[in-house]
Amino acid sequence: MAERIYTDDFASKVLNSTVPTIVDFYSDSCITCKKLAPTLCDIEEEYEGKLNVFKVNTNYDTKLVEDYEIKSNPTLILFKDGKAIGKQIGPRDYEDLVDWIDDLI
Repeated sequence: MAERIYTDDFASKVLNSTVPTIVDFYSDSCITCKKLAPTLCDIEEEYEGKLNVFKVNTNYDTKLVEDYEIKSNPTLILFKDGKAIGKQIGPRDYEDLVDWIDDLI
């Protein structure tokens, strides 16, 4: 399961990561976010060692929400070399996410 991270450790875990990283901006009350969670677990397993997956709760880490212009949950942002290189908004199935990831990394 993706690790929850916070504003304080975002730079060290995401921006300074040596491997690409997906950040799932979510809310505990978001049903679609809960449905996406198992798919992200599968992605985490499939790309183990080649891709990190973290979660940011949009209700608590509002600075990150502002910085990355998160307008709805779930929003996935793929980071590589400290930069956001792709954004997906809303639910996605496994194959769709794999295609997106593979196209970007």
